[in-house]
Amino acid sequence: MRCIKREIGKGVGAVFRFFLLSLQSVGWSEAMGKGKLAQPQGAQPKAPLTTKDKIMKTAIIGAGAAGCFAAIELKRCCPEANVTIYEAARKPLAKVAVTGGGRCNLTNTFANVRSLASAYPRGERLMKRLLKEFGHEEAWQWFEREGVRLTAQPDGCVFPASQDAMEIVGTLLRLVRSHGVRLLTGHRASLIERTGAYGKGQLRISFADNSLQPQAADAVLVAIGGSPKPQGLALLAPLGIATASPVPSLFSLCLPGDPITELTGTVVERAAASLAGTKLRAEGPLLITHWGMSGPTILKLSAYAARHLHGNDYRATLAINWMGGLNEQDVMETIGSLAAANPKKLMASAYPPQLNARLWQHLLAKSGMKANARWGELGRKGMNKLAATLSNDHYQANGKCRFKEEFVTCGGVDLGGVNPSTLESRACPGLFFAGETLDIDGITGGFNLQAAWTTGFVAARAMARLCRHEAPKVSRQTP
Repeated sequence: MRCIKREIGKGVGAVFRFFLLSLQSVGWSEAMGKGKLAQPQGAQPKAPLTTKDKIMKTAIIGAGAAGCFAAIELKRCCPEANVTIYEAARKPLAKVAVTGGGRCNLTNTFANVRSLASAYPRGERLMKRLLKEFGHEEAWQWFEREGVRLTAQPDGCVFPASQDAMEIVGTLLRLVRSHGVRLLTGHRASLIERTGAYGKGQLRISFADNSLQPQAADAVLVAIGGSPKPQGLALLAPLGIATASPVPSLFSLCLPGDPITELTGTVVERAAASLAGTKLRAEGPLLITHWGMSGPTILKLSAYAARHLHGNDYRATLAINWMGGLNEQDVMETIGSLAAANPKKLMASAYPPQLNARLWQHLLAKSGMKANARWGELGRKGMNKLAATLSNDHYQANGKCRFKEEFVTCGGVDLGGVNPSTLESRACPGLFFAGETLDIDGITGGFNLQAAWTTGFVAARAMARLCRHEAPKVSRQTP
């Protein structure tokens, strides 16, 4: 036994002596008092890190849909990037949690979209370009790869099969954490400044109430969402970024004191709404509320007419066609057929199938018809009045009401000031934009979240090219 221990001891000693000889042969020794290894004898001193060697520090302002999506994609493309999200609110993705009535209408199939301008009242040209890089099909595949099963409704709206917006919120936050993105909430960015000459140096971000010391970054993505007031974009003021004045979009209209509000809860599945004296018009389901009118038809109209209504202090004559796409002559023929088929019936008991009894009686009274009159008693003059009411029924809108907890803003960073291929500012290299911060907004139906995924994806890919020190995409075209 003692012989075996002696042999093991000899072997360990031999290995230790070999290790020491190896260190001496390459000239390494422990640096005095610093616990670091010195350079090999005769070796050249290591050159300091160059700009290309440094890890890019990236700041994303806003932990909404666009900001979180961009952070995930940036880390996937450039894992070595240092990415931090700064969010003003205490909870990230708060708007995503309530969108679609808490179900999260996260995109649209675009099957019912005849022209992109009808889905995006502002920014349709840029969206047409960007959707080729990351469109609704890519968004569907992206979320399903992450385990979110999706379902599409007949109207094209796409929801998680769970009908729970928190599944989308949870998925995005899980990916933010797993990719090593820092997420700091409760810190409102108040100012972005350039620290060097044009195209050089870093950007410095200051925060309101000194909640955080100013932070420097090589690249900054602004994804703060829409702001109904110009002050929301004040953080860009030192950089000379051109903006379109923001105004609200996607809202219902108030009809104070109008008797129709007594029919609250009534839905007409296919109606048309327009503003008298304009060509602005929308079709779809219409909902009567206790304050006025809402539903997809009114919300779409509010998006198309956002600036017009804002300029008129939200006072306008609202024209409703209760018969959808039928013109007055078509409505006359419909009424004539109804009268011919029901001459002995009371007018109050026989009516177009798309209307309910309460709304029909309201429209009869508004047309000057007696509810106990019979269809066979309706003369030409009465038919003209009824057709005019059904096809062009006027209401005086006075004020707006935000749609549930959702809101969208018309306006933002002027699209002429960004590179349409990268969403990088032309005035300030290294500064990018995504989501509603840009002058892009869509109608209800998942189009605004699709714009968030699309612009977040494109901006992230462009920032990743900076991280890898690749040549940026160059485009001289304006969106």
